[in-house]
Amino acid sequence: MSQPSSASKAHPMSDLRAAVDRAGFYPRLVMDVIQDALDGQVPLQQLVHLETHFDRAEVRRHVTALVLTHDVLVVVHVDDHQLDDKGEQVMAQVSTETVPLHQIRSVVLGFVYAQPQEYSGKEQPRELTLSIAWSGGRRLDLMPATCGDPQCEADHGLNGTSSAEDIVLRVSAEADGPKSLKQARQFAHSLRSASTGQRVGDLPETPTAPALRGEAAPHAPVRKPARGLAALSGRLGSRSSHRQ
Repeated sequence: MSQPSSASKAHPMSDLRAAVDRAGFYPRLVMDVIQDALDGQVPLQQLVHLETHFDRAEVRRHVTALVLTHDVLVVVHVDDHQLDDKGEQVMAQVSTETVPLHQIRSVVLGFVYAQPQEYSGKEQPRELTLSIAWSGGRRLDLMPATCGDPQCEADHGLNGTSSAEDIVLRVSAEADGPKSLKQARQFAHSLRSASTGQRVGDLPETPTAPALRGEAAPHAPVRKPARGLAALSGRLGSRSSHRQ
């Protein structure tokens, strides 16, 4: 999991490279793919997420990197496939996509909280799910419909939900660590702010309890969506003037 960039004298690629190295999934290949996809643009903030799952006797891993620049969201996905039983022959599959920020249709954040009856405003979520949609693609989740009679065997068709999404990332405090979850949340807020044309630096990093109690929340000034992530440069320092 990556860290959102912060103002420093470091090269603008430093935080991105460090996040890729921490993921440890073919870091040299992943970094080269990201740099090629950036096409010379300066990364302002990033989220690098490594997932591992088991497929019968195989362990499968893949990494997804989301990189924000002033104008676009770069999406890079790399996974590997074992071609023989011994694991000596491996193939990496790479995909990249560059999405103009003004084309992002929605940024959806889902949270899981433990013991909500004891919530005091200080507890952090246990899980975060980030869903981003830009192309109009939708996901269908279907299940058999029922009539409520446990003895009924008739076909009642299907029930389901349809949600717009092009990419979904799930971050767990238990699996990825609380720090990674917080970093993912900050990245999601920056992406949401940039896609709606708001000034990122004027927004709180996390929702605050006073707003939930009916107190007035500060309104961030709105700017044209075409300006994209220009507001991030002031927050992240002078690193955007450098080039890799």
